[in-house]
Amino acid sequence: MAEQAVLVDMVKRDPNEINTDVQANFEDVLAEPDGTHSFDCIWKFSYVCFSGGKDCCYKLLSTLFGLCIALLWGCEFAIITFEMVWCYTPMLKAYTISMGLQQKFFSVCINCCLAPVCQTCGLFFSNINVKNG
Repeated sequence: MAEQAVLVDMVKRDPNEINTDVQANFEDVLAEPDGTHSFDCIWKFSYVCFSGGKDCCYKLLSTLFGLCIALLWGCEFAIITFEMVWCYTPMLKAYTISMGLQQKFFSVCINCCLAPVCQTCGLFFSNINVKNG
């Protein structure tokens, strides 16, 4: 099987938008209500400090731990895939086959034992006439 070249989008890094709930921009975290404002220079420097601190901390943490955690998650999903392919799917197929046999056995028992009783009761109660008046 031919190997596919790995293409990683370096611009849009969340193409499936799975982390849209993790937005932590300055405007999403800090906001001054109308009538209560700090000095403009404080607000601007707060933005710079918040954004710079967040970016530096994220880059430091992703540099220190990102590769190890990516490897960990890669192994985790490899294990899950292995279990699905080699354990759960064959087990589910065997169970489905076995339960199909059980279903046929149960159906025969119902048709032989319970169906005549139900038909008899149906015939018995179908001859009841109710007259008002």
